[in-house]
Amino acid sequence: MRLLCASCVCALLFTALLRQVSGLETVVGQYGETLEIPCNNGAIKAEDVLITKWKYDKGEGLPGDLLVRQKNQNISISATDEYKGRVSMAANSSLLLSAAKLTDQRTFTCMVVGGADITEYPVNVVIYKTPAGLEISDKVEELEIGRLTKLGTCIAEDANPAANITWLKNNIPLVADGKGISIQTSVVVDPATGLSTTSSILEYTAEREDTDAEFTCRTHHTMGGQIMSTSETFTITYSTENIVLHVIAQDPLIEGDNVTLKCVADGNPAPTSFNFHLKGELVKVENTDTYTITNVSRDTTGEYKCSLIDNPTLEASEDITVNYLDINLSPSGKIVKRAGETLDLNLLIDASGESKVSWTKDDVKLDKLPEFTKLTYSHSGRYVCKVMMGLLSREASFELVVEGAPVIRQLSKQHGEKGQYKVLICEAEGSPKPVVSWSINGTSLDESPFINGKITHKITVVPTANLTVSCTVTNDFGIDTRTINVSSLFGEVRMDKQDQPEDSDQTKLVVGVVVGLLIATVIIGLAYWLYMKKSKQGSWKTGEKENGSSEEEKKLEEKVEENSQKAEV
Repeated sequence: MRLLCASCVCALLFTALLRQVSGLETVVGQYGETLEIPCNNGAIKAEDVLITKWKYDKGEGLPGDLLVRQKNQNISISATDEYKGRVSMAANSSLLLSAAKLTDQRTFTCMVVGGADITEYPVNVVIYKTPAGLEISDKVEELEIGRLTKLGTCIAEDANPAANITWLKNNIPLVADGKGISIQTSVVVDPATGLSTTSSILEYTAEREDTDAEFTCRTHHTMGGQIMSTSETFTITYSTENIVLHVIAQDPLIEGDNVTLKCVADGNPAPTSFNFHLKGELVKVENTDTYTITNVSRDTTGEYKCSLIDNPTLEASEDITVNYLDINLSPSGKIVKRAGETLDLNLLIDASGESKVSWTKDDVKLDKLPEFTKLTYSHSGRYVCKVMMGLLSREASFELVVEGAPVIRQLSKQHGEKGQYKVLICEAEGSPKPVVSWSINGTSLDESPFINGKITHKITVVPTANLTVSCTVTNDFGIDTRTINVSSLFGEVRMDKQDQPEDSDQTKLVVGVVVGLLIATVIIGLAYWLYMKKSKQGSWKTGEKENGSSEEEKKLEEKVEENSQKAEV
């Protein structure tokens, strides 16, 4: 029986060699991790498997045994070399290989004995390792525009397969063009581990736009995932090509202010020494780019320049304008004039630009320039002239006082309420303010405000007889008086049953006198005519001369003239 079984095993092994699987399955493992290498992938049912054995290709066609498991028996490990202590078998007959190394990249074979068949399943093992990290080393301190300079070296250490490195600027890949961009890559293999370290050197020609640009490097690994280095920025140096002069001052710039000149150059690093050209005067400054002019005046106005000390031909200029506004109003202060006189105003404006003039009188805006060809009391007041030039303004003022002797413009009377009293009104002009007095005493004295040289004074009277009342106004320059007839209030009450207006009192009296005198004149004139006619007839008859009665004619004429004068009164 034992001989029979041995012959059976030999037959089975021979048959297995005939049925060896020609295709190889590939399993990828991560460096340093446990790798599971599958066996038969379920092609043979587990209950049909009698023996499972793992072996590996040692090279040069020599196999190396790892372990074997017979049905219903424990695993027997036969590995004696580098795999000792690293191999085991899973329940599904897969080979478990711990701490995977690059030397594990070989063919492992699973031999399965099931029934009368012996089948081998070779599996090719590949071990990958992602780089330990990416970093840019050997970095340059600064890049000069127009010059090909080594920017740095990007290193991807301990990878398998070797890492492929890409350089980026602002996340855009850089491609070597043999001119402004040069990329040199090298790979070094560690003889102990077999892992590769990739180094990529970037040489770059910077441009002005590369200021603040971010440079990075990255790699994509076969096992997936992207590794990116930290970004790096570099100082870009370039010579100055343009300069600009800035004028720093408040707006508007006026006399007494300070103004700062700032020279800005586009070089990097920026220049720190400059020439300032101050209207013919050259001032050099070190370790600064500014120069301050204090307490400017209108004479400061002009062109200013700045230039580089090491390149005076490179310069910039700006004009400075110091705004000023001077006004002179003549006359000014307090001006006292007499009514009817003239006043000439003279406003002189000295300004750095176009100005606008406005006037106010007693805080009320005037539509035009005040003119005083003939002064009146209404011209009195405080006049303010405001001159504006942009945001700059100046003011000048004068106070005009128009004086004169008082004059009564109107003296009138009015009926009081229900005719119980009379109101006398005296309206006058003059300056200083006139003092008003009456020839009679009254009550309810009322005086209006003194405005524009005008004043109105009222009194209330109850006349018991016909009166002639006078109003007198006085000030330092003179006096004026006017009278008005005021009839008795009680006489009017008797006559006013028909509600006659009070103003008809005096009118009736005058009209009656005039009518009476006219009638008397007519009667005397008629009598005189009849007498003359009769006298002429007698003279014709008797032959007397006409002038015989001349003395009587003269007496009559004087009488007529006397009556006529009374009628006119």
